[in-house]
Amino acid sequence: MAVRHKLIRRPPPTVWAVLADPTRYGEWVVGPSESRPLDQSWPAVDSRLRYSVRLGPWAVDGVTTVRHTEPGRELELEAAFEGVGTARIFLQLRPWGEGTLVVCDEHPLRGIGGTLHNPVSEALLQLRHRGMLARLAQVVEERPHEIRHA
Repeated sequence: MAVRHKLIRRPPPTVWAVLADPTRYGEWVVGPSESRPLDQSWPAVDSRLRYSVRLGPWAVDGVTTVRHTEPGRELELEAAFEGVGTARIFLQLRPWGEGTLVVCDEHPLRGIGGTLHNPVSEALLQLRHRGMLARLAQVVEERPHEIRHA
């Protein structure tokens, strides 16, 4: 199970605003080049988004479904590629001072990814998470600071 964390220098509501925007998925998730909601209720449970992953001249579409959500705190997703299988991605937001500690936990569920899951694929997931969380931090930190009123 690949677990990684990253401290983002923005409060949880600012991080959540990016996670709750299905059109921004391709900006911070490593792999997809674009994303579009299939349901207008993202990130409600069972809402979905479609995305494309491009490898040179080839493109593959995938669908991600929300399996669990606690707005502002947790988002659990199931990413599926036809013919490849599915993976569970769990994102948890923890307040950390004035920032947010984002914890990402991912593992394959079904299909070839689950069958071939081993220490090498686990290491590749760790590299993917490092890039994904760095991209998420960049996207979130580009947003202006929220103004707090006492």
